[in-house]
Amino acid sequence: MSRIRSAGAAALASMSLLVLPALAQHRPHKSKPQAISEPWMNRQLSPDQRAELVLKQLTLDEKIALVHGNGMPGWGPQRPNAYLGNGGAGFVLGVARLGIPMIQMSDAAYGVRSSAANGRYSTALPSNLGSAASWDPQAACAYGALIGRELRAQGYNMTLGGGVNLTREPRDGRTFEYMGEDPVLAGTMVGNRIRCEQAQHVIGDIKHYAINDQESGRNEVNAIISRRAMRETDLLAFQIGISIGHPGAVMCSYNAVNGDFACQNKYLLTDVLKRDWKFPGFVVSDWGGTHSTIRASNAGLDNEEPLDDYYGARLKRDVLAGKVPMAQLNDHVRRILRSEFASGIVDHPTQKSVVDVFGDLAIARHIEENSIVLLKNQGAILPLNASSLRSIAVIGEHADTGMISGGGSAQVDPPGATSPPWLSHVWFPTSPLKAIREQAPRATVQFNSGSDPAAAAALAAKSQVAIVFAHQWSSEGMDLKSLELPGNQDTLIEQVAKANPNTIVVVESATAVTMPWVNKVKGIVEVWFAGSDGHHAMANVLFGKVNPSAKLPITFPLSVADLPHPHIVQPPPHAQGAAPVMKKGTDKPTFNVHYNEGLLVGYKWYDAKHKPVLFPFGYGLSYTTYAYSNLSADPQVRSVSFTVKNTGARAGVEIAEVYASLPATANEPPKRLVGWSRVSLAPGQSKTVTVAIKPLYLSVYNSATDQWKEVPGTYTLRVGGSSASLPLTASFNLQ
Repeated sequence: MSRIRSAGAAALASMSLLVLPALAQHRPHKSKPQAISEPWMNRQLSPDQRAELVLKQLTLDEKIALVHGNGMPGWGPQRPNAYLGNGGAGFVLGVARLGIPMIQMSDAAYGVRSSAANGRYSTALPSNLGSAASWDPQAACAYGALIGRELRAQGYNMTLGGGVNLTREPRDGRTFEYMGEDPVLAGTMVGNRIRCEQAQHVIGDIKHYAINDQESGRNEVNAIISRRAMRETDLLAFQIGISIGHPGAVMCSYNAVNGDFACQNKYLLTDVLKRDWKFPGFVVSDWGGTHSTIRASNAGLDNEEPLDDYYGARLKRDVLAGKVPMAQLNDHVRRILRSEFASGIVDHPTQKSVVDVFGDLAIARHIEENSIVLLKNQGAILPLNASSLRSIAVIGEHADTGMISGGGSAQVDPPGATSPPWLSHVWFPTSPLKAIREQAPRATVQFNSGSDPAAAAALAAKSQVAIVFAHQWSSEGMDLKSLELPGNQDTLIEQVAKANPNTIVVVESATAVTMPWVNKVKGIVEVWFAGSDGHHAMANVLFGKVNPSAKLPITFPLSVADLPHPHIVQPPPHAQGAAPVMKKGTDKPTFNVHYNEGLLVGYKWYDAKHKPVLFPFGYGLSYTTYAYSNLSADPQVRSVSFTVKNTGARAGVEIAEVYASLPATANEPPKRLVGWSRVSLAPGQSKTVTVAIKPLYLSVYNSATDQWKEVPGTYTLRVGGSSASLPLTASFNLQ
C-alpha cells in the first residue's frame, strides 16, 4: 500500500488515533457474529460456490458497497461511518444480514502498522529485503504466519503487504519492502510468505502490480518496457508469487505501464492476471490510484481504495445506465466474496487478543539471524572472542540506543510510541551497545556517536576492536539521491579504520550501499533493517553464537555510474511536490521512464556489460567453508545433482545456487537463477543435493505468440556459492 500524507492530514490522523479507541465499544464487528444458517455458510462448498450463492442475494447498493473503501484516518474528511474502521489503512463494508464481515485492512509490510491506534503491540520483522537474504522459504512462511496472527489479534483481516517489485532501480525508496532483483528468488519468497499469512485466516495481498520501480513522480510516471522484458522480469516474480501464495488480492500500482495507468491497464489486469494466470481473487487499487469508472472497470479493477470517488455513486449511475454491464459489476463483487470465503475470514471472525510478544520476538530474531550477510572477514576477525577481548569501541549515531527502520506506509510503531509522523526517522529501542556488552561482559565497551570523527578515532585507537554502525534510511514517497552512506559516515569509517586496524562495520541499510572504505576495514556485516530484536541477532552473529548463512538478494555496485540508469528520471517541475495523489479525472501520465535494459535486471546487467561489482548477487560468507563436486544434470526431469561438503571446523548452512545459460539463439542474459538449496552440514560432512528446475525457469517468453517456450539447443547449468562463484558446470541439449 502507498500514500503520502500532508501535514494537515497527519494532524487529522493524530486526532483520529485519539478518537477511534474511544469509539471502539460501538463497533459492530467486535460483537459476536449472528449465526447464519444459509446455504453459503456450508463449509463443504467451494469458495466459488459460496460466493455465487451470496451474489444472488445482494441488492445493487450492497454490491456497490463491496467494491470501494470508506476512508482511512488522515485521508480527507472523515465519513460518518468512520467509527466502523479499525484504525488501519481502510475498510470495506460487509453485509451483516448475510453473515459477510467487513474487510479491515492494515499495512503490514514488515509488521502490523498503526498498532498504537488499537492500544496494541506489533513485532517489527526484518525488512522484506533482509528476509529475502535468507533464501529460506520456511523463514518466509514464519514471517507471514507471525504477521497473520498479529493482524487478527488487532482486529484486522486483510494485509496490504506482499511487495515483490524487482530491484530494477536500487535507489527506489521502497527497495527494503521488496524481495530483491531476481524473479525466481523474489517470487518464491513472497509466495511462501503469503501462503502462510493466509493460513491464519486473513486475506493476503501481493503488490505493486506492476513495474513500480521508482518513487520519483510515481503518480505520473509511465514505465515503457517491452512485453517480453516485462514478462521475464517483474511480472515473472508476480506470477511465481501468485502460483505459490494464492493471494486473495493483487494491488495495482500508481504508475502507468506503456501508456495506461496500472489500475486501468487491461493488459496487466485482464489479459495477463485474470486470463493467462487465471487469478480468481480481486484487484484492489493503491490508495488514490483509481483514475476512472468505466475504463477501470472494463480493464479489471475490482475495488477502489480508500474511498468511492469512482466506484461509488458514479459506478451505480453507470450500471443503471448500462454503461457498465451488471455482469461486470457482478464479477468484481464475486471475486471479493470469493477471497473472503477462501481466506476463511467469514468462517473465522477476528477477535482481538494479546500478541505473544516474547514468542514473536524470538521468531523475528531467528529470521534476522538467518538474514545477516557477512560481506568481509579479513584475517578471520569474526567471530569475536569474548573471552579474549578487554576493550571494544562502539561507534555510530544511535548505536547506544537503537537501530533504524524503514519509513512510509510500512513503518511499524516502536514499542510505547504513537504512530510516528510521515517520513520521520524511527529508531527501534534495540541498543547495539547493550547487546555487545551482554556478549562481552569482561570487556570495557565504550560508545561514541561519531559526530566528531576525530574523537571517535581517538576512542578506536585505544580499543582492541572498533565496531562502527552505519545506517542508510529510506522510505516510500522518495528515492535515494545516491547509494552512498548519508552524512559524514564514510569519512567516519575511514578515520576509525586508520586509527584501529581491527575495524568492523555493521551496515543497517534499505538497499545496496557503496563502500569507498571497503579495503580499509577487516569486517563488514550487512544487517538491513533488523526488526524488534535485531540487536540480539546482530550480536549473536558478531560473537559466533550464530554462523551466518545469508546471501545477497541484490547486487552491490561499485558506483551508481554502473547502474543502467545513472540518474533517476525525475518528474517535470509541475509534478514535483507533496501532492499525494493524481487530480481526479487525470487519465494520462506526464513523463516517461524507458527501461531499455529490458531483461538485464540486477546481476544480469553486470554480467552482460562485464561490469565489476562490489559484492555480487548471491554472495555471502560463513564462519566455515564449503566445496562443490560431482555435478550431473538430467534433462528429462529438469534437475541437477551435486555434492556439497563442509570443509571447515564449524557447522553451517550453505545456500547452493543453480544458474542456467540458455542457447545463444534465445538472446537471453548470460545466466539466470533457476533454483537453489539450503544445505545444513556438520564439520566435514558431505551431502548430495538434487535441485528440480521448473520448465518455466528455462523458458523464454515469445510476445508474438504470447507463449513461454524452451528454445532448442545447448543449456549450461552452473552451480556454486554465488552468481560470481560457480565452479561446477554441466550441459545438455533440448530439442
